[in-house]
Amino acid sequence: MRVPTRTTRAMAVAMAGVFALSACGGSDDGGSGGSGGSGGSGGGSGDGTWSMYIGNPENPIVPGNTTESEGSQVVDGLWTGLVQYAEDGSVEYTGVAESIESEDNVTWTVTLKDGWTFHDDTPVTASSFVDAWNYTALSTNAQGGSYFFSNIVGYDALQGETDDEGNVVAEPSATEMSGLTVVDDQTFTVELTEPFSIFPTTVGYSAFYPLSEAFLADPETMATDVPIGNGPFMATTPFEDSVGFETTRFEDYAGENPAQSGGVEYRVYTDVNTAYADVQAGNLDVINPIPPDAIATAEEEFGDRFAEAESSSFTYVGFPTYDERFSDPRVRQAFSMAIDRQAITDAIFQGTRVPADAAVAPTVEGYREGACEYCALDVERANQLLDEAGFDRSQPVELWFNAGAGHDAWMQAVGNQFRENVGVDYQLRGDLEFAQYLPLGDEQGFTGPFRLGWVMDYPSAQNYLQPLYTQEALPPNGSNATFYTNPEFDEQLALGNQADSPEDAVEYYNAAEDIILEDMPIAPMFFGLSQFVWSERVGDVTVDVFTHVNAADVTVSE
Repeated sequence: MRVPTRTTRAMAVAMAGVFALSACGGSDDGGSGGSGGSGGSGGGSGDGTWSMYIGNPENPIVPGNTTESEGSQVVDGLWTGLVQYAEDGSVEYTGVAESIESEDNVTWTVTLKDGWTFHDDTPVTASSFVDAWNYTALSTNAQGGSYFFSNIVGYDALQGETDDEGNVVAEPSATEMSGLTVVDDQTFTVELTEPFSIFPTTVGYSAFYPLSEAFLADPETMATDVPIGNGPFMATTPFEDSVGFETTRFEDYAGENPAQSGGVEYRVYTDVNTAYADVQAGNLDVINPIPPDAIATAEEEFGDRFAEAESSSFTYVGFPTYDERFSDPRVRQAFSMAIDRQAITDAIFQGTRVPADAAVAPTVEGYREGACEYCALDVERANQLLDEAGFDRSQPVELWFNAGAGHDAWMQAVGNQFRENVGVDYQLRGDLEFAQYLPLGDEQGFTGPFRLGWVMDYPSAQNYLQPLYTQEALPPNGSNATFYTNPEFDEQLALGNQADSPEDAVEYYNAAEDIILEDMPIAPMFFGLSQFVWSERVGDVTVDVFTHVNAADVTVSE
C-alpha cells in the first residue's frame, strides 16, 4: 500500500551534493504479528483508552478504497479478514477463514468459521465477502483496491470504459463476478482466470475484508457514517476529516486477539513534529514512526519506551512517464544514478534507512542484493545518459512530496544532488497534504519526480510489482502512479502468478523486476525500519512488518 511516511523537516540546511531523497510512508499498507519493541504490560483493568497518531487518510474508511497507510492503520483495527500473518510473513488461519483450499490453484473453496459478527450484531457470512468483493471490483464504485480482483473470472465485465477525459463511454455489463459463488452461509468458491498459487496469501489484505449488509444497502451514505467492521475495535462516531475519531473495544469479537484496552483514539495530525511534541508532553500515547530529526535523541529521552521494528517499507522517487521530459528511460536512469543514497541515510536518517538496491524489499523471498544497476552513484555515466537523451538542462525539474510528513529535507537534498551532479536545477513542490497529494498523482498532475512509499499488503515479491507497474493497476483502479506500462513486464509477472508454487514463482518475479530496473519508472531510494515511542500510560506497544501498530495488544495502566 502507498504510504505518506511521517518523517520530518529534519536538518533544515541541506548540504549540496550530500543530502538526498525520500522517506517512505506509513503502512500503505494489513496483517498482524511482526516484530517491535514493547513497554511491558500496562496492567490495569483493560478498560482504559489511549491515543495514536495518524496522518489524514486519503478516503473515507472503507476497506476496498483504503490503499494507503493512514487509513489502513484504522481499517485494521476495525476489521478482520479471512487470514492474518505471522511474524515471518506466513499465513495464519486466525481470521474468519477456517480453510482456503484448491486442487488446481484455479478454483478455491473458502470455508468460514462460525460465530463471527459485525459490530451491528449481524452475522459475517460468505455473502459478506462475495458482495464486498463485487462492490470493490465494480468500476463505477471507483474503489482503489479494484485491481486486486482482476484475476477472478468475470472481473472484466465489471469494468466500464472511459475516454481520455475520464468520461464514461460504456457502462459495465455486469455487477457481479461470475467467478464468485456462494455455496452456503459458511462457504463460497472463487474461480480464477489462471492458476495463482499465492491466492491464500493475498486475501489477508484489506481489499478482501467483508462488508456489512448495512453498508452494501447504502454505500454512499455509509461511507461517511460510523464504520461497521468485524474487528477488535468498533467506531462510536463517523471519522472526521483532519480530526480522527474514537473507538471502543468490541466485546463480541470472535478473533484470537481481542483488544486489551477499552478503546483507541485515532488522532490526525498535519505535522509529525507536532505529534512528537505531544508524546513528549504526555498529550499523545503512541507515535509511529518518529520524525527523522528525533532519531538521534529518542532512545535516550524515552528509554525503554523507544523501540525499532523490522519494516517492509520501501521509499522511491517516481517519474511521470506521461511527461515528455521523463519518457526516455535513459533520463530516468541518469537521475537515479545522480543520487547518493548512502549520504542521505547517514546525514538525515542517522543510518536508520538502508539505501535501496532493488525494487523488492529484503523482507520477502525474491529480494536480490544489488539487483538495481542504476541505484549506484555514478555521476559520469548519469551525465553521459542525459546528453545521449538530449535532456534540456536549462529548465529546472519540479520535485513533488506531501507536506507535513518530514520529507522536506531529503527531497531538498535530492534536488541539491541533481544540481551538483548533473547540472539540473530544481523547484520543491511540497505544499499538498497526503489526502490531496495522492489524487493529484492519480490525475497525472505530477510535473516532475515525486516521492512515494510502499509497504507490502501481503508477504510476496509479487506485491512489490503488480500493484505498482501493471496495466491493470493504472489509476483509479490501482497504485501505478508513474503510469508505466510494458507488456513484457506483465507477461513475466503473469508467468509467476501461474507457477505451481510460491517458490517456483520467484524466478519469474525476478525477471519482471529486472525489466523494471532497466526501464526505471522509479528510482528506488530506501528500505526502512520503524522507530516509535509511547507514553508512560501504555505498554505492550509493538509494530508489525507492515508498519502498523498492533493496536489490539496495547494495554493502558490507568
